[in-house]
Amino acid sequence: MPSKNTIRNFDVNSMYHVYNRGNNKRDIFLDDKDYVVFLSYLKFALLTDRESNELPKIDTQLISSAARFNMRRLGLQGKLELVSYCLMPNHFHLQFFQYDINAIEKLMRSVMTGYVAYFNKRHDCSGGLFQGTYKASHINTEGYWQHISRYIHLNPIDLGVNFNNYKYSSYKYYSGEAKAEWMQPSKGMSDMNSKEYKDFLDSWLDKRKDMKFLKEILADQ
Repeated sequence: MPSKNTIRNFDVNSMYHVYNRGNNKRDIFLDDKDYVVFLSYLKFALLTDRESNELPKIDTQLISSAARFNMRRLGLQGKLELVSYCLMPNHFHLQFFQYDINAIEKLMRSVMTGYVAYFNKRHDCSGGLFQGTYKASHINTEGYWQHISRYIHLNPIDLGVNFNNYKYSSYKYYSGEAKAEWMQPSKGMSDMNSKEYKDFLDSWLDKRKDMKFLKEILADQ
């Protein structure tokens, strides 16, 4: 199960749930371009040189050549896998499996620094965008890996959106509707196929509603 405390010392060959939200719960993604730019940082860090050169031109135009170079020189290919993700208006969830002990730390430092600089320049802002540094929980049992991916993929329900159709989550790679070299969903699916994984998510919908309702009741007492 994931540990309750924020991780500061990472392990090799381990799964982590990485997340953060906007400072004072502010929105960190204001439109489609913001979402795509954030994902572009991840893509350029995780793809090989050959694969990154094959990205559509729109991707290469979203972040500067200097930013792309900085992400490429991290050398994270083969050291880190993005297992699942969901970007919400005021927070994000990322699920990583890392083989190298410094991979997540290198990636998150570069992604968040680059994205904050982009966001502040584009939206004429200043100061901190995120609520401190990112948080990370160690998912220390393999049997829990798919449960974390389910939790991440069901987040859009809080927006009143069908998780099957949400643009900014990795569910489309689990359903088989899309494939990408920079996404590695197999560990989040375990031994399930696409249909079994969808059933796995659907089976939690009522439980999730009940848990949220109970949480709201307790918060009002």
